[in-house]
Amino acid sequence: MKLPKYLRDFLIYLTTITGKSPRTRKEYEYDLILFLRFIKAIEQDLDMKNIHKIDISDVTIDSIKELALEDLYLFMEYCEVQRGNSAASRARKVATLKSFFKYLKGKRRLLEENPAEHLETPKIGKRQPVYLNFQEAQQFIGAVDYQHHSSRDYCMMVFFLNLGIRVSELCSLNLHSINDRMLTVIGKGDKERQVYLNDACLTALENYLLERKPYKGEGPEPLFVSQKGTRFARQTIAKIVKQINQNSVTPKEKLTPHKLRHTSATMMYKAGADIRSLQAILGHSSVATTQIYTHIEDEQIQEVLKNNPFNSL
Repeated sequence: MKLPKYLRDFLIYLTTITGKSPRTRKEYEYDLILFLRFIKAIEQDLDMKNIHKIDISDVTIDSIKELALEDLYLFMEYCEVQRGNSAASRARKVATLKSFFKYLKGKRRLLEENPAEHLETPKIGKRQPVYLNFQEAQQFIGAVDYQHHSSRDYCMMVFFLNLGIRVSELCSLNLHSINDRMLTVIGKGDKERQVYLNDACLTALENYLLERKPYKGEGPEPLFVSQKGTRFARQTIAKIVKQINQNSVTPKEKLTPHKLRHTSATMMYKAGADIRSLQAILGHSSVATTQIYTHIEDEQIQEVLKNNPFNSL
């Protein structure tokens, strides 16, 4: 698909200047292609049912200059009503539009006015993290024995549960990421952090490295290598987690690598980790993100109040 030059330039700006990941760039690209198709469909009275077929290569910057805040509201209404987008999905689109128009006006000087400047973000209800309790986590990790490549899969699951790393971070680990008991993790926005490898991680790692398959690709040697000798993709790791979960004594509904990250964070918080330490371990840029795990404290407080001797009065 041929994109307008100003859109191509913006996407390049995202990765080269702001340091956005390729995945984030694809999300921005998807949102903006949909937005430009919507704008063209409105202008030319095209059928919205065929919006995915609309060519946007001829959407000029002059068309963008004509847009007002009301046009953005109309697009957000379309996303909510016609496409059934959740508040979280619409919030991402708002962030995309704000970033896009800020670039066109502030960086490129292609616009005199920024129609997205006062575009509000939909309110997103706070969602509690879904996680395994300690017994469920033990049963899950015990089910790794049923895997064909159990030492490798066991090591990956131990890393998830002990280090709380993201699946994308696990996939990007290289052999040289390990230095004695320290692991260098590349997080969102290419931010680097050091994570301590505890005894469980070291033992699992030593056992895996004895059986690790040779890497058949190019570039840095990945730590975790697939059966074909390639670097793992996020989707493949998700399938492995699903297989292990299915073999568990008590499978958890829709278990994902991200829920294993939640499990790790929740267990560390329960064990006494302070919020700042947890923020550093998880690689959160804002402590507000880490604070979703403080819901455990509320549960514990409720339990204390229930067990208060005066509760029997």
